[in-house]
Amino acid sequence: MKILDFLNKEKIPFHRLGLYKEAFTHASYANEFHRELKDYERLEFMGDAVLQLYVSEFLFKLFPSYPEGTLTTLRSKLVREESLARFAKELGLGELMYLGIGEEKNGGRERESVLANIFESFIGAVYLDCGKDEVLRILERTIFKHVNDLDYDDITDYKTTLQELIQADQRRTVTYELIETTGPSNAPVFKVAVKMDEMCLGLGKGTSKKKAEQQAAKDALDKLATGDE
Repeated sequence: MKILDFLNKEKIPFHRLGLYKEAFTHASYANEFHRELKDYERLEFMGDAVLQLYVSEFLFKLFPSYPEGTLTTLRSKLVREESLARFAKELGLGELMYLGIGEEKNGGRERESVLANIFESFIGAVYLDCGKDEVLRILERTIFKHVNDLDYDDITDYKTTLQELIQADQRRTVTYELIETTGPSNAPVFKVAVKMDEMCLGLGKGTSKKKAEQQAAKDALDKLATGDE
């Protein structure tokens, strides 16, 4: 069993093997083959929260002179989709996934959005099964060791830039609203609007909600820069 071999290779002191099987089960597999199986979405939710906390703690201690805005930007780059997909590849998590036939044919094992989700669900499973210390050991091998060498040139955090701009000028916050989802279930395209109060500032599309939100923020920044509405 690939998952068992992986856990032993990584010397993860697991107790509940089924939790890791859940962490690597894509919804397409559960729907096509074993409807009684749980997919990774709940563990992804847990892993996202765990990453936010421990990456924040790491950066807070590592950079004692950095202001809140800089720490927030750095954290968002470390835990955004492209970065998490890279870490998932480093660990070989894509090979462990249970995918439906359609998702397999459409390259689900290499899709950044899926790999990022799997990294989060894996972290969620480790946290629930083994606790903080084991999570930190994994983060030291992935996120923490790359804090100074990730290539950020092609990763612009438009959401943070937009929020800082709006707060500096009007002391308001922006929100993101899912407008529609199109395409097949194994390759959806999300359309998102970024709003301030009830005013739409920009629209964006992407193969994940996170990407669509970034594109919506970019659209808003472009419009603000040119004065377009």
